[in-house]
This record gives sequence, C-alpha cells and structure tokens, in this order.
Amino acid sequence: METYDCVVVGSGFGGSVAALRLAEKGLSVAVLEQGRWVTPQAVERADKSLRRLMWAPRLGCTGFFSQTFFKHVVIVGGVGVGGGSTVYAAVLLRPKSGFFKDPAWSSLGVDWEQELASHYETAEKMLGVTTNPSLDVMDAYLEETAQLMGAGHTFGPVRNGIYFGNPLETVSDPFFGGEGPPRTGCGLCGDCLSGCAKGAKNTLDKNYLHLAMRKGAKIFPERKAVKIEPSPSGGYIVHTAHPVRSLQRCPSFAAKKVFLAAGVLGTLELLFACRDTFKTLPDISLELGRVVRTNSEAIVAILSRASKVDLTRGTAISSDFYPDENTHITQNRFPEGFGFMKWYLGPLSDDKDPGRRARRTLLGFIRSPFAATASWRAKNWRKRLSVLTVMQSMDNRISLVWERSRLRPFGMGLQTRQDAGASIPSYLPVANEAARVFAKVAEGIPLNVLSESVGNLSTTAHILGGCHMGRSPEEGVIDTNHQVFGYPGLFVVDGAAVSANVGVNPSLTITAMAERALSRI
Repeated sequence: METYDCVVVGSGFGGSVAALRLAEKGLSVAVLEQGRWVTPQAVERADKSLRRLMWAPRLGCTGFFSQTFFKHVVIVGGVGVGGGSTVYAAVLLRPKSGFFKDPAWSSLGVDWEQELASHYETAEKMLGVTTNPSLDVMDAYLEETAQLMGAGHTFGPVRNGIYFGNPLETVSDPFFGGEGPPRTGCGLCGDCLSGCAKGAKNTLDKNYLHLAMRKGAKIFPERKAVKIEPSPSGGYIVHTAHPVRSLQRCPSFAAKKVFLAAGVLGTLELLFACRDTFKTLPDISLELGRVVRTNSEAIVAILSRASKVDLTRGTAISSDFYPDENTHITQNRFPEGFGFMKWYLGPLSDDKDPGRRARRTLLGFIRSPFAATASWRAKNWRKRLSVLTVMQSMDNRISLVWERSRLRPFGMGLQTRQDAGASIPSYLPVANEAARVFAKVAEGIPLNVLSESVGNLSTTAHILGGCHMGRSPEEGVIDTNHQVFGYPGLFVVDGAAVSANVGVNPSLTITAMAERALSRI
C-alpha cells in the first residue's frame, strides 16, 4: 500500500486543480488516472485508426475518446492524463448570470456569481484563455446565419484555451514564466477534438498537471479507482485496478483526504459501488445520481454541396452566437479521425413527438434515398462538413441509478431514468432552424444525428451533476465546500458537483468551482 496526504481520482479539469493546489500546500499527492499519457504520437496514430482513437477496452480499443450509450443519452468524453481536455474544443466561456441565480443552488447561502468571480479569473489565467484571432469561411457562414436569425449582434469569436503565437513555431513557455513546457503556435488544422499533436491546445498536462508534478505530485496512469473504504487509522483507502488487464495486481493508496474528479460517470460509478455494492460508504446521500444535466443540447450538421470546398481551416470551435436569451450555438470542425461519424448523420426532420419524428426520418430515406444518404456517400466529407452544437440554459434532468441491465445481467452499472416534466431534449426546434438557415447560406444539406432523430437519444459532451449541493444529505450529496455529507475528507470537485445548468461549454466553470473548493481546504 502506498501512503499520501491526498489522493485525487481523475486528472481532468477538477482533478488537475486539486493536484496543483494541494501540492502547493506542501502535501504529498497521488493522482490516479485510468487512461494513458496522450502523446503527440498517440494523437497522430488516432487520426488514422479508430481502434487507437476510441476508449472501449472490452472491444480492444484503448484510445482516449469515449462514447457511452445509455437508454436516454449518448455521452462523449476523454480518457487519459488530462481527462476531457485531451478531446475538448478548448472553448472556455463564462455562463450568463442565470446560472448563478438558478434555484437549484442559489438558496444555499452563497452568492455564487460574486464568490466565483476571482476563481474564474484564476482559471482563465491558468488555462491561457484568449479570444480566437482567426475566423474563416465556416465562421462567415455562421455570422450570416446569426444575422438571418435576427441575432447578428451576438456573433463573435469565442474564447479559447489555445496558444496561437506564430503558426507551428515552438517557443519557450509563454504562460508561466518559464515553469511551463515549450509551446508551439496553432496551425489552424481543425483537429482539436481528437487531440493536438502540435501542442498548441492548452491541455491540462501543459498547465495544472505540469506545474503540480514540478511541486511533487505523482501521476499514476492506467490506475482505475474501484473502491474506497475508511481506513482504521483515519482517512481512506483507495483500491485500484488496471483498466484493461484485469489480472494485473495494482497497489492500494491510503490518504487522509480523497478528491473525486473522475468525470460524472466515473465519480458516480465509484460512489454508487461503495454505497450499494461494497457497502464501504453506506451513508452517502440517497440524492446520489438524482439530478444529472446535459446542457440541453442538440447537434445538427450541414454538408456542403461543393465537393472541393475546404472548411477545416481554424480551431475546432472559433465562433458563436445567441439566437435567443436561452440558446447558445457554436460551429464545429471535425478532425480526420472522426470519419466514422459520417454514418451517424441523416435527413433533417421536425416533430416534438419522438415516435413521429423517427417515422418521418425513416420515410425520408425511402422517399429521397439519394439526399438522405448524402453524408454516407460524400467525398472529402470532413472538408465539406459544418457541425453546430446548440445548448440551452433551460433546466432539464435525468437520473443515473445503480442497477442491473440486460447487457450486464450479472453485474451492476449505471443506468438512466427520465424525469417527468424536466426531461433532457433530443429535439430542439431552434437547432433545426439554425441548420436550415446555415444550409441556405453555405449551399449545403441540413442533417440530424440519427441517434437523436430516430433513437430519441440526446447527445452530450457536457454531462453535469449527480452530486449536487445541499444543506443536508436529505437535500444533496455534497455541501457548499464540496465535501460529501457524512464523510469528512472526501470531496467531489469535478462536473458532478455542478448543481445548475451552465448553458455554455462547462470546462471553465468546473475549473473555477474546483479552484474555489481547494481554496477553502
């Protein structure tokens, strides 16, 4: 058994903050990450091989991009040192004031907007946030779309965590006075979503984790936390396993404090297992998993009819606009490694009733098979494709529960349940409207994601909640200091702790909330 002052489970936006701030306090810190180090060579290989891109160990895929399918939602994310930062689009936005005033957490005696203001500033500095300086053809299409939808005044470049500098020129650390690694200027290749082989994207291994290791924190890749139990001598023991090689023995880690930051799915899976399967943490609140949000998202796409156009120049996401008070839209460039997603796209169809919408989509394949299969047959697909991510700040929720499923009859796992009255959407009329307007501007074909239009599955890269805050275990899983009720020294500092709907890309908010939590410990 290895002994540390603190163990951090996960190395994403919350875990990396914990690693650095704890190490700065002079504490010994172990960071457990089930994925590998994501090297530039690994990113280059992933663009050429789906097996090297995807994380699905049971299928022999040990890459760093994950897709998890549930009954009501498809959740995508990153697995590797740096967590979601390895595959995120480097969009770092502050939410509107409605997020801070949301009844879900505004009644807890904290002025969240004021409390988090300085921590947003710290997070922006650490993550190297800057306004995107380069807009191209796809952005011009989005700007005209915004104008035609009556929202041209809201269009603009996004704030990115990317080192732009001189394209492809490597310089000594430009962010931390020489304590950070050398950086290379962005080449505007559009590959952000499958990593950054050039080293321009400000992934967490280049800021928080890099500095944490300089302060003495130790990172243990390919170590999955599978059980936490109270230690007889105080604190906790975290048991680990190899995420791929099940027969390999891995050491346990003892620590006075444990910080959970394994992403919503990883954190909930671990807490449910400890409460309901292993019974090592039996007093965890029954509120666990009851309030989970997706940022109310829908994804639409537009395929240009011009076979020789190239829309890939730029960062993955470089511009955005707000068609109404509650809706935020960004454009997306897909990397070469995302070619498999051409099979996910089909004809655009409208209907609030999921059954009717599915039938309309399928009829589209029958009535106009050539148009309906345009994405499947497209040459230069990546260069012709524009993807719009549409997010809303309006409340929605599902629950994640711990039970057996038909796919896992002999084991327990996370399953989704839909809550009546506040269900997560798989259809947003404004998303389809934006796709149609964009298609007219770009002379393209508007498309829906088939899992949404046929399967009634919401798709999200921004899963949040599951360990929401409360005044007591009857109201929430953690307190306003992120500590789990009933278990002193056990904290949740990742997206699972976000207790309201952010409405924009949440990475900056997760980082700021973790900064606040660590400042109070």
